[in-house]
Amino acid sequence: MATFGVIVEKGSKRTFVVAVDWPGLARGAKTEELAIEAFLVYGPRYEKVVRSIGGFHAPGSTAELRVAERLPGDSGTDFGIPSLAAHADDRRIDATELSRQLGILRACRRAFDSAARSAVGITLSTGPRGGGRDLDKMVRHVVEADQAYLQQLGTKPPKWTTEPAEDYGRQIRTLQDQAFRARVAGELPPNPNAVKKLWSPRYFIRRAAWHLLDHAWELEDRSEG
Repeated sequence: MATFGVIVEKGSKRTFVVAVDWPGLARGAKTEELAIEAFLVYGPRYEKVVRSIGGFHAPGSTAELRVAERLPGDSGTDFGIPSLAAHADDRRIDATELSRQLGILRACRRAFDSAARSAVGITLSTGPRGGGRDLDKMVRHVVEADQAYLQQLGTKPPKWTTEPAEDYGRQIRTLQDQAFRARVAGELPPNPNAVKKLWSPRYFIRRAAWHLLDHAWELEDRSEG
């Protein structure tokens, strides 16, 4: 039986289970067991997102999972972010893999954009304490995160002035793709900035894809009430 490689990032309060080769598929919970359960539950949802990429088959049980790496979590993990790069993120990216990685990221972008469009005019459900961003704040939050991720690739983002979030976000996505390609080629990204420790290209894709899908699925779930 083929196995599905995962990274387990375990903090003191929260654990993430992260797919090694499929950026964006990462689920967290209070315990490793619950994180694995969530990972398996979200597999079919992820499969729909990357259907155009091909080659993904959602694992159906823990027996199909293979822990490739274990990482000691940090405060980011406990806050609810898969915040640590793994050895797997240092692997070389050839031309075929570059295209696949960007294809997955773009599929995750489309998933978020689709969820946001579908949520227009809908009152999003809130948590038991009334928590949860409204749609406009959610879109802005995702754009601001993408802006920060671009900096971690080594490119200084343009100043955000009066552009609508969607328009500025498209600029950031284009620059992310350009910076990703440059970093994979071993070149300086466009408009380089001074970041002490840059993210690896693979970790950038993994983190950005996770954030997009995490909020896409949140919007879908909260739109359903």
